[in-house]
This record gives sequence, C-alpha cells and structure tokens, in this order.
Amino acid sequence: MEIPRFLLTAGASGSGKTLITCGILQALKNRGLKPASFKCGPDYIDPMFHTRVIGTKSRNLDTFFTEENTLKYLLERNSRDCDIAVMEGVMGYYDGVGGTTFRASAYDLARTTKTPAVLIVNSKGMSLSLLAYIKGFCQYREDSGIKGVILNQMSPMLYPRMKKKIEEELEVRVYGYVPRVEECTIESRHLGLVLPGEVADLREKLNRLAKVLEDTLDLDGLLDLAKTAPALETVKPDLPAVDRKIPVRIGLARDEAFCFIYEDNLELLQDLGVELVEFSPIHDARLPEELDGLLLYGGYPELYGRELEENTDMRRQIKEALKRGLPVMAECGGFMYLHQYFQDMDGKDREGAGIIAGKAYKTPRLSRFGYLTLEKKDGEVFGQRIGACPAHEFHYFDSTSCGEDFHGQKPESRRGWDCIHYTDSMIAGFPHFYYWGNPKLAAAYVDRCRNYREARRRKQL
Repeated sequence: MEIPRFLLTAGASGSGKTLITCGILQALKNRGLKPASFKCGPDYIDPMFHTRVIGTKSRNLDTFFTEENTLKYLLERNSRDCDIAVMEGVMGYYDGVGGTTFRASAYDLARTTKTPAVLIVNSKGMSLSLLAYIKGFCQYREDSGIKGVILNQMSPMLYPRMKKKIEEELEVRVYGYVPRVEECTIESRHLGLVLPGEVADLREKLNRLAKVLEDTLDLDGLLDLAKTAPALETVKPDLPAVDRKIPVRIGLARDEAFCFIYEDNLELLQDLGVELVEFSPIHDARLPEELDGLLLYGGYPELYGRELEENTDMRRQIKEALKRGLPVMAECGGFMYLHQYFQDMDGKDREGAGIIAGKAYKTPRLSRFGYLTLEKKDGEVFGQRIGACPAHEFHYFDSTSCGEDFHGQKPESRRGWDCIHYTDSMIAGFPHFYYWGNPKLAAAYVDRCRNYREARRRKQL
C-alpha cells in the first residue's frame, strides 16, 4: 500500500519535536488533508492529545512491542483512510532500549518502515556548529534515513545563510525554521492532564502556530518528501483461533480517571469477536448489564479519588461481579482502583473496589518505568500457555501488594522482579500490556470470558 509518510525526530528530548509535530498536523488539517499521526514508543499522552485537541487519528508504533510485519501492518491499517502519516520520534533519534541499543528508537522505527526522517535541531546558541551537529547525526549510521532538517528557535535573519550553508556542504535538505513563538508555547501539563476547559485555548494556540509554520516551513517540500516513502508490503498477522459464534460482551471503563488505552488493543479484541461496552466508574450508577468480562486500564484515578470513592454503588457492583468470577484485566490505574484503599494526589486514602487487600500509595518519584518482558511463572494464563508478553510500566504510585504471579524482566539488564496478581479470572498489576505483541494473551482472556458467559447461561436454564 502506498502511504506517504515522514518521521519527525530530534537529537534529544526537549528539542521541540512534540510542539512542532502538533503544529504540522494542524497545518495539514487546515489545508484540508486528513493526516494519521503515530507516536514512537509506549506513550498514551501524545496520541490522546493529538486525538482530542487536533482531531487526528493517532496510534503507537513500537519495535519492542511488535515484530516487523505486525508493525508494518498496524501502520498500514491505521493509515488506510488518511492522506499522509506523520510519525513523532521518542527521545534522541538513536536512543533505544537499555540506553546502549537502537532497538525501539526512532531510528529503528524509520529503518523498519523505510520512512524518511526529518531532524529537528534546537538551534539556540549555535550557528556554524549546526553543520557539525547535523553531519554527525546523518553520518553516524550509513542508513540513518535522515533526509532533511528543521531548525528550531532559529533567527529569521540568520536562517537564509544557514540554509544555504547546510545544503551546500551536507547532503540534506532544510525544510524551514521555527522562530520563538511565545504565545504558542504548550506547557508539559497540557500534554499530560488535558482538562476540558483548556482544549479550546489549546486549539487556538495550535492554529496560531500552524499559521506561523505555513510561512516558515516548506510544507509542500515535506509533502513531496512523504511521497518518496516506498510502498509497504504487509500481511495481516495470524490471530489465535477463537469461537466467534459465541458473542462476548466486555465492559470497558473509560472516563477522565481511566483513559490510558491503546486503541489497537481494543481493535484486536474486536477482531476476536468482542463487543466492547463503555462505562464510567465516576459517572455511572451501575455496571452495564450482561457482561462477560471487565477491562480497567490506566489513567488518573488519583485525580478523581473523591468521585470514585463516593460512587459506592459502582464499587460494590464491581466487587460483587468479580467475586462471582467475572473475568477482569486491570492495569496500573485500574489496578489501583481494585485495592481496598488508594491514595489520591493529596495523599488522602480513598476506598477502592476492595478486591486487592492492601493500599496503593503515592511516591515522590517514578517507582518503575520502561520496557519489560512478562511471563507467568507456571506458564499458563487462563488455562493456556501463552509465553512471554512485552509490556511497560510508568507510575508514580506503588502498592503494599503488587502481586508475584508473573516475573518481569528488564531488557538488556539483569534486573527483574515479580509482579501482578493472578487468579483463574483476574490479571491485575501495574504493567501495561500491548496485545499485538502477543495476541495469545488477549485470546486467552476472551476465551475465559466466553467460558464465563456459557457457565452463566447454563445457570439461568
């Protein structure tokens, strides 16, 4: 499939790639184009931000989570109804797993998908040294894939001379510059806790930035660059066999408190024959009826501790349903909510659903973060041998009861730890799973939900 595409990257975090990516996406939308956006790595915030504020279809692409064909398939699948795909890199271009490898880096993504990369260079405090900086990134690997640069925080006076110098001496094209635009700055809190009242202001800021970029960037050149990306040859990965004749109805917690959700995970569940029924543990008085399973993903329960605690009917219904054996998968924030108690952002203890005996509590720093490979200690999950599953953690909270039924191993490291509570009907812990990394996990869960449905149906007869 022909997918015009390019990847925006930088030499380090804090170089402005997220802001510039958002501005370019908004400018493309303003031109009447329909862009798809992709974030390199295990990131919930940027895709959610792109979707809510800019309105683009946004997904993740990660070479740690998936092998090459699956990665290309997800890129193709999520770009089908779009005019162009714009990818945003992670950290520095070559920074990968363990700090010493290329794996899961933006470079690895560009190389795997044969996508031309554009290096965003923070030009503040540099002039001729820019050439040495750019040359180093372009030549560090023969297949760097870097075809262009954008000069961020560049003086309009200096830009024409620097563009001429770079293009004369280096085999790379300059696609414009971004001046310092004070009124268009997007603070990190906007990319984290996006509050409904701020969205309108953010849209105004991005539209102002997009108008600036129309004047200072060569958007037509970037569109032409995207068209040089070769066609992708993909094959839909084989999914485990499941009995789709028996419908499965799974409740999906989705609201302000539970919003860290990989859309590709949901689509894989739907491919396995699942009907997803959304509900809100904050706003709804009751669970949806006739559920065969429950999904409690991550988010910000700590910000809505009072509201979650005060919805006593919902907490009671969830506890009773899980005690009856309703299958559940709970991650991070959802795991916290299942505790007897969880702390809110003010450090106040709030009552949870009461399934996990213990307390989730706030810590002053990231407790654990980054990739890991998870494996059930005895090898079986919901009665099936599924093997290892790629996952990641990122949380400022910890628990007095993290579980110990799985072992998590850090890549490129000897570090590892036991984690996750498991029963015949529950997987609950801090790690986040990416189902396309091992679809057997999702299929085993769906099969367990089908078995629960059939057992419930027989009791009703």
